[in-house]
Amino acid sequence: MSQAPEVNRGPVVTPVRVVIALCLVAPFVAMLWVGSYAKTDPALIGIPFFYWYQMAWVLISTALTMIAFKLWQRDQRARRGGEHR
Repeated sequence: MSQAPEVNRGPVVTPVRVVIALCLVAPFVAMLWVGSYAKTDPALIGIPFFYWYQMAWVLISTALTMIAFKLWQRDQRARRGGEHR
């Protein structure tokens, strides 16, 4: 007998994918909400808040992107592993 044709389902929303999306969207929201950081105090070693907040988000964005990538890799491995069983 022949095998049943493979059904191509659309994108699946899972909790892991929601976390991935949040990791990738958070830096955009933080930078687009200018009113939250458009001030000079508190200064950090003489650097106004406006500048060090944005520089901190460079590092935070890097970490969140790495987390999203690792979660995506794990999700893809799990999906491929489930297809072979």
